[in-house]
Amino acid sequence: MLCFYLISIITVASEYKNSIIAKRVAVFYPSNFDSKANLPSFALVNEQQSLSEIPANWKLRPYFHQLANQSCAAIAVKKGTSLYGTGEVTGTLLRNGKEITLWNTDNYNYKTDSGKRLYQSHPWVLGVNADGTAFGVIADNTWKQQIILSDSIKFISEGPAFRVIIIERNSPQEVLAELGNLVGKMQMPPLWALGYQQSRYSYEPDSRAKEIADQFRKRQIPCDVIWFDIDYMERFKIFSFDKTKFPDPKGMNDYLHNKGFKGIWMVDPGVKVENGYSVYESGLAGNHYVKTKDGKDFVGKVWPGDCSFPDFTRPETQKWWGNLYKDYMATGIDGVWNDMNEPAVFDGPDGTMPEDNWHRGGGDLPADKHLRYHNVYGTLMIKSSLEGILKTRPEKRPFILSRSGFLGSHRYGATWTGDNKGSVDDLKLSIPMVLNLGLSGQGFCGPDIGGFADSTSAELFGHWIALGAFYPFSRGHAAIKTNEKEPWAFGKEVEDASRTALNRRYRLLPYFYTLFHEAASTGIPIMRPLFFADIKDTSLRSEQQSFLLGDNLLITPKWAAKTKLPKGNWRIISINGEKSKNDHFQPDVRQREGSIIPIGNLIQNTTQYKTDSLTLSICLDKNGKASGTLYEDAGEGFGYKKDEYAMRQFTASTKAKSVLVSVSKIEGKLYENTKIYKLKVVLNNKVIESNWLKNTKLTIKLE
Repeated sequence: MLCFYLISIITVASEYKNSIIAKRVAVFYPSNFDSKANLPSFALVNEQQSLSEIPANWKLRPYFHQLANQSCAAIAVKKGTSLYGTGEVTGTLLRNGKEITLWNTDNYNYKTDSGKRLYQSHPWVLGVNADGTAFGVIADNTWKQQIILSDSIKFISEGPAFRVIIIERNSPQEVLAELGNLVGKMQMPPLWALGYQQSRYSYEPDSRAKEIADQFRKRQIPCDVIWFDIDYMERFKIFSFDKTKFPDPKGMNDYLHNKGFKGIWMVDPGVKVENGYSVYESGLAGNHYVKTKDGKDFVGKVWPGDCSFPDFTRPETQKWWGNLYKDYMATGIDGVWNDMNEPAVFDGPDGTMPEDNWHRGGGDLPADKHLRYHNVYGTLMIKSSLEGILKTRPEKRPFILSRSGFLGSHRYGATWTGDNKGSVDDLKLSIPMVLNLGLSGQGFCGPDIGGFADSTSAELFGHWIALGAFYPFSRGHAAIKTNEKEPWAFGKEVEDASRTALNRRYRLLPYFYTLFHEAASTGIPIMRPLFFADIKDTSLRSEQQSFLLGDNLLITPKWAAKTKLPKGNWRIISINGEKSKNDHFQPDVRQREGSIIPIGNLIQNTTQYKTDSLTLSICLDKNGKASGTLYEDAGEGFGYKKDEYAMRQFTASTKAKSVLVSVSKIEGKLYENTKIYKLKVVLNNKVIESNWLKNTKLTIKLE
């Protein structure tokens, strides 16, 4: 039976006390803690049981206090401590001195509160001490709150007093692994979701979407997904299709599939209030909508006009919502885009529902006002969507992209950083945003490549697509009434740069897929801050132009200035014959000494993906050694949960001016298919490349 993470189920005890709940993990309760107002936890996968008392030498302890109608917790931090996390935020990678508000907000162009509150809420801070040891802090509540980072970490909530969970470890990587144990890890996505994806608000009618797909194939620019924004719907009614613009949605999806594409279609939470509209009427019949404080169905304006909104705190509503996907997915839809799920309400206070709206709850969730459930509304929506899609297609890995989220929502889907704009500032801002999301548990994320709002110049798009090839989630997107932002829309130079960039991404898919498996297994993000290469080097703590992919690749955009590299011999490599040193757009890709990177063959989409022939990029360390791994599975389905996968290890050593490479399978039951390898040894001043070689013992001469 498939097992996806569900919200924590808690047995309410008569009293709560400070205690150790896992190795070097402590929970602290305020004296006035109210379990009914805080539990079950939306962040934790399982409620943790008390193991022992907190030892007297435990250093990090919160101070709880009340401030007017606010509940506060503060944790003092040592001077020299670097702070990160706090989820989806604008600003610098280093969060010291920052203040943000956790109140999920439809924030076009990041204008509201200067981007200090966006679409997601992560009440989480990662701290890295001067010596490289680290800690993490969870404020375990969903209410509207602030995080203030100065000489202390302060959480100020507009809800009742809440508990705080503190993790202590020897490194930030260990903290993130423990965070993954507590709040869960991302599921393995389908392989195709790692490919490049093209979107616009909107590709309409269906002939335009087909034309976009055709152009990618004609121009031999790799791509895997075409996205469909709200204009495919009949008057913006969810789960419907415009009979004029998209008369045959199954035929549209079949067309994409025949060309090696997948289709992802948008579903918002707002249900148009309209007699005769089956979705609205079935929701009305089942009493599934959020209520006002007076007990009436709340109605607010979104794209279709007046809308009602599902009350996802109700198990009956979650089931109803999930069942709506049965006929919808039968049209051949591959993935789902849950947007506007903060929820956005155009005529509502602060662009959302009134805080005193009423959610009726059910099961483990108590009834309470919207102020409590606002920040998890999107999480409950994508959880409900996921369960419905799995019920409809249990044999396939689901893919959901959600704009709104909360700490732990990565268990249900991927995310992007919302409505950015086509500016150099937003290009540069994307790196610390993606890094801090990864440092908050959400590793499958990325911005809109090219910028969503405003028109984008050719120069900017060229730099953005070249960088975007290395985001975990790589999607180009553009708003209505902006210029065309497909790779070929800016002329030959940018088209060529886009092709080069995406060729690099697709040839690195074996490495990317291995990193996604690592993230799903350990909670360590795919895209990592540079200080992960040397956690004791404090000069790397604020570096936000260069970043790591996994442990072994270092990406430096062309526009980066005065970046500091970690110690060691990081050699620039060519992935597909490009010479980045002389390229105006392509970032330099450096490989860590002592590592082996598996590189696939050039393909146009993931239906062509194979690992029967691989190039091994080898960077020897000072002792003439290197190692690396490759994860493989079917790329679809859940056989990997039954050991139908293979983890292979590559080990290189040097002897008598030759490099000897050994290949061995160290995990999994996947059939041992015959492979051939090309060895590519990257030295300081040259690259030595072998012919194609067979077997598991491979040799290349260095002269």
